[in-house]
Amino acid sequence: MRIGSALIAIWLIIGVLATWQRGYFTGSEDPDCARATTIAITVIAGPLNYVGVNPKVEECDLPEPSQ
Repeated sequence: MRIGSALIAIWLIIGVLATWQRGYFTGSEDPDCARATTIAITVIAGPLNYVGVNPKVEECDLPEPSQ
């Protein structure tokens, strides 16, 4: 159990590092859905970012609440 938790933590730390290196944490003062989703997917992809995976979300349509 400890080894699995440690591997997941390392995986996510590598993902945060890749996200930081790509400059996703800086820039736009008004983050939108596509930017937030790109950051989340890049963090989750973790080490795969270093073997060529470049996840990006160009559009994000959020559902509107019913009236």
